Amino acid sequence: MGSIWEIDFYSRPILDENQKKVWEVLVCESPSDIRAQTDSVFRYAQYCPSTQVNSGWLRTALQEAVNKAGEAPIKIRFFRRQMNNMITKACEDLGIPAQPSRRTLVLNQWLQQRMEEVYPQEPGYQGGTNPSVRLESPLPQRLPDALEGQQWVFVSLSAADLAEMPEWDIGFGEAFPIEMAKLSPETRIPGVLIFSPRALPLAGWMSGLELAFLRIDTSVGTRLILETGATESWILANIKNPQTIVEAKGFAEAKEKANGVHFVGVQSSPQAESFAGFWLLQEVTLP
Repeated sequence: MGSIWEIDFYSRPILDENQKKVWEVLVCESPSDIRAQTDSVFRYAQYCPSTQVNSGWLRTALQEAVNKAGEAPIKIRFFRRQMNNMITKACEDLGIPAQPSRRTLVLNQWLQQRMEEVYPQEPGYQGGTNPSVRLESPLPQRLPDALEGQQWVFVSLSAADLAEMPEWDIGFGEAFPIEMAKLSPETRIPGVLIFSPRALPLAGWMSGLELAFLRIDTSVGTRLILETGATESWILANIKNPQTIVEAKGFAEAKEKANGVHFVGVQSSPQAESFAGFWLLQEVTLP
């Protein structure tokens, strides 16, 4: 299976000689191996003059990245919804599917590092925020009836346990390098296991959604929400049992202590030794 890339194409806090914002494309690999080292991940960066911000320039830059990498990715993820048309067009022209996604974890860390260490060194640097346009998210949707789990439970594993994920029997799933989260091996990582006799179809459906993260929503009762894609979200469960509400609070607190890292697994039953699906997730604040 080929690689997945993450890209960002947006203005940076740098002004050119005409006092116009300098733009930049960042391209990096989206490693799915929990044991991978992020310093070995493929990366490509190129500044773009404000007068050339269009899908044609971006397509050329992406082609250069492909040439440098030696092969095209099977898919490109991007998180900036306001750049949807330009990024999608450039990728389509290269025959690469583009997917709005909040699963751009390596890119997010790299962008943060450049904001702190690289851009301030550039002539024309303008300190302060470089806000992106915030777009409203739609309300969470109900899961399709045929895909609702029969049963689910809050669980936890240590970071050291999760490092063994490559040895597990998993149908659908994805991880990311655990080193990115800067956790000690004994850190407890919270998660949710969903049990369903239709475990494989449920896991297959979830694998096509660009899973972002799980969150506990208390705006309308207590609900377990699965965030996917750029803005979509799904109600995995309405939590009414007092004991489970306490567990939900514990899940949210443990997730915060684990730097947003958590997981979701799908199994046919609590006795199953394999996973129809298993995803390592992290909730991060995107620019």
